[in-house]
Amino acid sequence: MQKVKPLKRFGQNYLHDKNIIKKIVSAIDPQPDDIIVEIGPGRGALTELIYGKTQNFIAVEIDKRVIEDLRIKFPKLILVQSDFLKVDLLKIYNTANKKFRIIGNIPYNLTSPIIFRAIANSEIIKDTVIMVQYDVAKRMTANKGTKDYGILSVLLKYFSETKLCFKVSPNAFYPKPKITSAVVHIKLNELSISKSERDTFIKIVKASFGNRRKTLKNSLSNSIFRALNFSETDIDLSLRAEQLDVKEFVTLAAYAHKQLS
Repeated sequence: MQKVKPLKRFGQNYLHDKNIIKKIVSAIDPQPDDIIVEIGPGRGALTELIYGKTQNFIAVEIDKRVIEDLRIKFPKLILVQSDFLKVDLLKIYNTANKKFRIIGNIPYNLTSPIIFRAIANSEIIKDTVIMVQYDVAKRMTANKGTKDYGILSVLLKYFSETKLCFKVSPNAFYPKPKITSAVVHIKLNELSISKSERDTFIKIVKASFGNRRKTLKNSLSNSIFRALNFSETDIDLSLRAEQLDVKEFVTLAAYAHKQLS
C-alpha cells in the first residue's frame, strides 16, 4: 500500500507495531461466522490480520485516499466510504439478521460518540474492541467512589461488561501521540428494557453527574428532572453522584420513567 500521511483532522495515528496488532486480534478472537465492522482501517494494519478469518467483514473508512488501495489489497472486504457515526447500523444487522461486532483503532475525539452509539444499539451489536486513550479506559472501567468514576463508568457497568485488556505505548503509532493508549473490550448486555427506559437511564446518569461537586439533590434540581421529587426513592440525595452504585441509578431512573410516562 502506498505511503499515506496521517491527517490530524481525521484524528489519524497509524498503528504499526505488529506485536500490538496481534494482541488486538487475540482480544477480538474473530470467528468464521462473526459479522465484524472495523472503524477506520486506514492502511489496513489490523484489517490484514482479520481478513480471511471471517466471511462477513465490513470496513468503514472516511479517508478517500486509502479506499482504492484497500479495495485492491482486500477484494472481498465490504468497504464503506463514510463517517461511522452516519452509517445505518440497522441495515448491517438486517443483512444477516444477526448481531455484529465493532472493532478499530478509532479517532480519540470520537470515543464517547462511538461508545454511546454502541450502547444505544445494544440490541443489534454484540460487542466492541477498540483502542482509546488510557485515561478514558480508566474512566470506562472505574468503580464507585474513585476519581475516574463518572458517566462512562456507570453506563458501561449497566449496559455491558467492560474490560481494559492492555495498555499501548505511544511508540506503537505513527505519528507518535503524546498519550498512552489502551485496548478495551465492551461486551454489551442483553437488557429487557424499552427504548424509553434506556433513554431515561442515560439522561438520569448524565443529569446526576451534571454538577460533579454538588449533591445529587442539587444536580437533579438543575436538570430536566427538576419537577420530580426523588426523596420518595429512599436514595440519600445528600450524596454526590460518584458515591452511588449502578443499582441506585437504576432506582432513580425507574422512578423518573414511571413519573414521566
